Amino acid sequence: MSILEKDKSFVWHPFTQYQTSGDPLVIVKGEDHYLIDEEGKKYIDANSSWWTNVHGHSNKYLAEKVYEQFLTLDHSIFAGATHPRAVEISERLIHLLKRDFQKVFFSDNGSTSTEVALKMAFQYWYNKGDSKRKRMLAIEGAYHGDTFGAMSVGQRGYFNKPFEHLFFDVDFIPFPTEDNEEEVIQKVKELFSTGEFAGFIFEPLVQGSSGMRMYSAEILEKLVRIAKDHQVITIADEVMTGFGRTGKMFAIDHIQTSPDIICLSKGITGGSLPIGITVASQEMFEAFLDEDTTKALLHGHSYTGNALCCAAVSGSLDLFERKATWEVVDLISKMNAEFVKEIKDHPKVRTARVQGTIMAFEVETGGASNYFSNIKQMASEFFLDNGIHLRPLGNVIFLNPPYTINKEDLDYVYSKMREFLNEKM
Repeated sequence: MSILEKDKSFVWHPFTQYQTSGDPLVIVKGEDHYLIDEEGKKYIDANSSWWTNVHGHSNKYLAEKVYEQFLTLDHSIFAGATHPRAVEISERLIHLLKRDFQKVFFSDNGSTSTEVALKMAFQYWYNKGDSKRKRMLAIEGAYHGDTFGAMSVGQRGYFNKPFEHLFFDVDFIPFPTEDNEEEVIQKVKELFSTGEFAGFIFEPLVQGSSGMRMYSAEILEKLVRIAKDHQVITIADEVMTGFGRTGKMFAIDHIQTSPDIICLSKGITGGSLPIGITVASQEMFEAFLDEDTTKALLHGHSYTGNALCCAAVSGSLDLFERKATWEVVDLISKMNAEFVKEIKDHPKVRTARVQGTIMAFEVETGGASNYFSNIKQMASEFFLDNGIHLRPLGNVIFLNPPYTINKEDLDYVYSKMREFLNEKM
């Protein structure tokens, strides 16, 4: 049996409706910003393999860091024990984040990093004896992961309808825009004035899965300040936006006011190994200190603080200290902005937007944008045929490539996007 035949016999892929989907692409190798299939065809990885591989595939420096760590320590229990790599990257992250962050909590992936943040926020008020603060605020269209807490603060319907009867209640504000800014600000003030909110979770500047929707740093600054004024814990979900994606190391670097908690994953290891990081302020941490053991954060995972994953984080942070990495971030950001300026008035483009290395445009369909639009399949096939691997969000086509891409390949991707709009739509 071929790899594909065995896959179809034994594997259940994520976000895949087998009744209607085609065969998966058989990838056997990754190299810089390319994926290579079993026939040797190269594909530009235009979305960094679910937004993770910021340093490209099979990065030799990351491989060396992980290999060296494996020869020393692969894994150890992290409750009642520690190891040098975990301590190293915790210190480095705190110095990178600056602000009021002080304590690093380890988990397994982006969903669990937000799950931990929600538990921190709710238990913070529980430990303080404030039984009134049990509500959570989120933004319409949000996606914070696929665990139950993360799903609860995400967009209802959509992916999660079968499970909604199990979610905890969450208040949602409209996605903030220039047109509704005052309405959103007033709504947030009214909600927080009740004194019933434990926390406010948000994807800073860019909502990923809902279509790379973008809002201004000015609005975010106001929302975080209002939360602070009402002692509402603020949670920045930077699983996707962290590590250069918005043109700066973190999306919150675009605002002045510091959130209480930040969630990190994806690019933190360069996409090489899975890890989730939840970073909290010292004030948050101190609410869990007590003679009563049940007031500790009683949460953990088998692979919490895994030394191999920590080594990958260490290597990724090293690469972010190199000037060359940021030169490519700047190149992608500049070329994305130029492309958006070019296509924003195209008759087949409803809207086009850019934030750093993230560029997106909505294909005009005559109806509302929809994750389940048939444009997704049509676009995926077109770009695969042309050696580009991307995964449209319905009728939203986006680009956020690895930081190994060059001007020539970026120009090629933009040319095929133009061709798709001009000849296929």
